[in-house]
Amino acid sequence: MTVLDDRTTAATWPAAYPQGYAVVDVETTGLARDDRIVSAAVYRLDAQGNVEDHWYTLVNPERDPGPVWIHGLTSDVLEGAPLFPEIAAEFAARLDGRVLVAHNAMFDWQMIAREYARAESAAPVRQRLCTIALAKELSLPLPNHKLESLAAHFGVVQQRAHNALDDARVLAEAFRPSLHAAAERNVRLPLLECRPLTEWAATPAQPRIGHQSSYRANSWRPSRKRPACPYPNPGRYESDKPLKQGMRIAFSGDTSVDRELLEDRTVEAGLHVASSVSRLTSLLVTNDPDSATSKTLKAKSFGTPVVDEAAYTQLLRDVTPADG
Repeated sequence: MTVLDDRTTAATWPAAYPQGYAVVDVETTGLARDDRIVSAAVYRLDAQGNVEDHWYTLVNPERDPGPVWIHGLTSDVLEGAPLFPEIAAEFAARLDGRVLVAHNAMFDWQMIAREYARAESAAPVRQRLCTIALAKELSLPLPNHKLESLAAHFGVVQQRAHNALDDARVLAEAFRPSLHAAAERNVRLPLLECRPLTEWAATPAQPRIGHQSSYRANSWRPSRKRPACPYPNPGRYESDKPLKQGMRIAFSGDTSVDRELLEDRTVEAGLHVASSVSRLTSLLVTNDPDSATSKTLKAKSFGTPVVDEAAYTQLLRDVTPADG
């Protein structure tokens, strides 16, 4: 456990640091582009990470609540909750003028941006900060990048994992000592620009099983070439062991999570997205391992490990850092 050192005072605080933060957690019906927020929490912090206030709300997603076994919010619980447009103004007021802070901030920001786009509005957020990225900048000795590991490092007690209010509280309490450590060492914060989504297909086609609907053309972001993975390939995935940065991951067939988002999460975890299967492929992700696609056939011939999408998304939560 790390004990907070408060020697960094306002007088020595880096002038370039933001003047306020909104620590956010959202629970959702899933991970795809047309999934919805079912609960949201915001802890507002001042420039030095001190809590100013907090806010929490349930949100009626107007659809099946998704993984109830994770967030615990059933249809009955959410039936009387406000719709997102009804809480959008209050949510925005708590984000306004602050840096959005979240654990895996890209995911939370995208979910929030899409909800505001559906409500024909935009969240007043210009920058975000991912606490996973900050932990890496500080070289914190964490066994993995889970929120519970960051919390344990700073002696923060989790009470209800995957409850938006408790996760936001835990993150706020862990962010403050992280922020002070960065300020004391004058570390540049890993701030990223937030670009609000400005278009949304209000009536998407009903998705087929195993297939996710998407945005109108050019409504989210252009396709782009992904940067090369900076880590060497450590070899094949071994069952009952975590993924390791640098592993080559191939995908085959339809996925319930939008493929581009799934690949984004793969790259952010330090893994390599492979366009084909070879003897160097570490893992093939497919929901239909018995299909006769070229990738599944090659995986069988090479003895490449195969997992389904659900198992892979669990593995993505705990990727082991590359050997230093």
